[in-house]
Amino acid sequence: MRIRWCLAVLSLVGGTGLAALSSSTASAAACTDIQVVSARGTFEPGTLGLIVGDPVYAALQKKLTGKTLSGYAVNYPADLSLTSAARGNADLVNHVRNQAAACPDQKFVLVGYSQGANVVDNSIGVSSAGAVVGSPIVATLPASVEPRVSAVLLFGNPIRALGRSVTGTYQSRTIDFCAKGDPVCEPGGVNTPAHLGYAADADAAAAFAADKV
Repeated sequence: MRIRWCLAVLSLVGGTGLAALSSSTASAAACTDIQVVSARGTFEPGTLGLIVGDPVYAALQKKLTGKTLSGYAVNYPADLSLTSAARGNADLVNHVRNQAAACPDQKFVLVGYSQGANVVDNSIGVSSAGAVVGSPIVATLPASVEPRVSAVLLFGNPIRALGRSVTGTYQSRTIDFCAKGDPVCEPGGVNTPAHLGYAADADAAAAFAADKV
């Protein structure tokens, strides 16, 4: 499966689509101290995402000792359809809004990789329209939820290839990794395999989030 997925990612940055791979979706959790809400990349397998979501979750478990942790995988196609990122945007906002209402003391860490970064960007009010597998904003997290979003962790964020980044309310809580030469996030990047290596940043991302929680 990993080989097939890597080929799918290579096709994405090369402009050719392959059939989506299936991935399991974590269900909405009970009222833990912190919930990791993860939007996987295009065609990416794994529970929260093989390359980013799962490694980041594991790293957070080690760093946030004494706190309870749960995960939610954003329910969206993560394919090359024109509505994919928009559907993820809607699901993320709907889930966090409902979860926040059900669990008044819960905090959130948002994680997005590749197309999933577009999903998170849109959800915090930064449009990914015009980016690779991006979309216009269809929903944003309400102001009542904003203080409970402790950290935003982005990897291979396509809006960076357009010279854009997260600004405004969430900027100080956001860390945005772009590997050298990654053509998905670096203007003029040509090192396609760099887009597959973000598991190496999981520990740094978890440390950033742990400091914000």
